[in-house]
Amino acid sequence: MTANTTDVNILVQEEHLAANGLHSLVTHSFHEHDVSDGIHATVHMLSSKVDSGLKKAVPGLERLTVDHHAGNYVVVRETGERIFEAMPMYVRIGMHMLFHGKEQMKLLETRRMENILREQSIRQGKHYDSHESVKNIPSFVAAYKIQLGELLEPDLSKYPNFNEFFYRKLKPGARPVHDDEDPLVICSPADCRLAVYPTMDLAKKFWVKGRHFDIPNLLGLNPADELVQQFSNASLAIARLAPADYHRFHSPIDGTLGEIVNIPGQYYTVNPLAVNEVGFDVFTANTRSILYIKHKATGLPVAFVAIGALLVGSIKWTKGAEKGSEIKRGDEVGYFAYGGSTIVVVMPPGVVQLDQDLVVNSQLPMETIVKVGSHIGKTPQ
Repeated sequence: MTANTTDVNILVQEEHLAANGLHSLVTHSFHEHDVSDGIHATVHMLSSKVDSGLKKAVPGLERLTVDHHAGNYVVVRETGERIFEAMPMYVRIGMHMLFHGKEQMKLLETRRMENILREQSIRQGKHYDSHESVKNIPSFVAAYKIQLGELLEPDLSKYPNFNEFFYRKLKPGARPVHDDEDPLVICSPADCRLAVYPTMDLAKKFWVKGRHFDIPNLLGLNPADELVQQFSNASLAIARLAPADYHRFHSPIDGTLGEIVNIPGQYYTVNPLAVNEVGFDVFTANTRSILYIKHKATGLPVAFVAIGALLVGSIKWTKGAEKGSEIKRGDEVGYFAYGGSTIVVVMPPGVVQLDQDLVVNSQLPMETIVKVGSHIGKTPQ
């Protein structure tokens, strides 16, 4: 047997280990009440639980979680503090499936890998739509320190399943829009970890390393389409939602709601380690739904791109589906069912001058924690 054959066999074994691990992890979550001993476990949590049921349920778990970083740092906007966010176990295994070994890209191109990620995402979404999943809500609240006082319905017993809690609503006024009286202000579309770039070229230089990350591929447009020209040199706001975040998303601008375009795709993790991987496409490969909004102050189109991800159940539009309706900054437009995911807001030249603190952090590069309605930029006079 040649060295190359041996290497390929090892890679195939690792692929099977990771695929079986993800399947076992999702299955384990169906029966485990404590999410910190399931898909939301981190390496730190795992090592603190010597008799963890998760270790027994997922073959080779510890081996699957040692090959990659355990998470990433983000900046708290108000204080400038940098905090470490540990990666959930399901993301760790997803990363292992994508990037283990020198031949990872060859393996990634197989339909088998894509089907595994899709199947497990659908399985997890269906489970969290079931009544049985209510048992996971209390431990999820505890693990992520979710503030029940800001919820429209703080009584956990009132939620019929986990997903209903996951895309929970907040009390009116819980996310005020900064400078609400100024029609030129642009605000954050979500509670998120935000990276912003004045041009797509800068986004590719500092953050998004996919080979096909450009306007036609992101928006599913023919390169000759007039919209491609309008979005040339567009500014980007990339909002990543972590599992703990409030998962309804809101309009960043005042405007008129337009078309929604759905693009089927993959279910790769949107973790920064995947987005930052050279040559690996996440945003232009994953399933996504695009809402176009005509910006009131400039008359220009803004593309609101909601991107699905590993273990995300679905993307749902609420007011965003009301084509022709007027919308205000901070108005809800839709939500994600289970999973961490991403929104990319694409704004043509002239729509926004981004806040400098966010630009500086993004070029470190590091995401900044912001809330819905937070000031992220302003339309030039």
